[in-house]
Amino acid sequence: MMNGILNVYKEKGYTSHDVVAKLRGIVGQKKIGHTGTLDPDAQGVLPVCLGRATKVCDMLTEKDKTYEAVLLLGKETDTQDISGKILSESSVEEITEEAVRECILSFQGEYDQIPPMYSALKQNGKKLYELARQGKVVDRPSRRVEIYQIRILDVELPRVRMEVHCSKGTYIRTLCHDIGEKLGCHGCMESLIRTKVSSFEQQNSYKLAEIQEKKDAGKLNDILVPIDEIFSSYPAVIVKRKWQELAYNGNVILSSQVTEENNIFPECKIRMYDEAGHFIGIYKSDTTGNRLKIEKMFLDQEEIRG
Repeated sequence: MMNGILNVYKEKGYTSHDVVAKLRGIVGQKKIGHTGTLDPDAQGVLPVCLGRATKVCDMLTEKDKTYEAVLLLGKETDTQDISGKILSESSVEEITEEAVRECILSFQGEYDQIPPMYSALKQNGKKLYELARQGKVVDRPSRRVEIYQIRILDVELPRVRMEVHCSKGTYIRTLCHDIGEKLGCHGCMESLIRTKVSSFEQQNSYKLAEIQEKKDAGKLNDILVPIDEIFSSYPAVIVKRKWQELAYNGNVILSSQVTEENNIFPECKIRMYDEAGHFIGIYKSDTTGNRLKIEKMFLDQEEIRG
């Protein structure tokens, strides 16, 4: 079984689940999961986890993301993107570029965003998009999201191309809608490319056809990102041989039982390895920095013991 993360470039027309299904056929294994839904019309970075790396799917879903979007002013749709039914249209002739720029940049920081009806969020056990397809609109509680930065790349009204770096749970099409409403002319998202998820970037991503070529050439491992690499910002320690069985079984490890103990601080997350270089998992120190408790185990003991 292959264990690691593939940085997939999802193309238009595919759902995130389509990508996983096709990769199962390419790789020849069932244990695969994606790290965050992209709408079929959207494209871009979709890290996909294989084997033991599926344990990090939820961790990557929680990470911040960067998008390149085109905002189309003057149109409101039921899906908040250009694929939806047009609900209203307005002229943008009286709106200046300066006003548009000022409005867009005002969304930097935290704001309360109401999720769109056409989303996979659930209310009373039903997905919102299922209700929307039945013509139903229900009240949705707003969610606090954070826009870390917006870079306006190009303005040719009624279109604005912008780069958005945001927190998890942010809907870019809702951001486009909200910008249009604040300007008083409506707005929707015309296109979307996700350019970055955590450390996974567009320039290092691969389309499904390219992944198939790597597989056919026997070079799939060349583009498979090791599990521990995504935690490279955490300090690494090695459990001493005398206590490695404790670590293998997920027991608490003392800082004195590992090398590089000076890298451990109170409530610090670390990468734990054994002396042979096997990645055991992610540990977190207690408030004193002396006791290390397992947070996520990635060890395959059968593999280690042959």
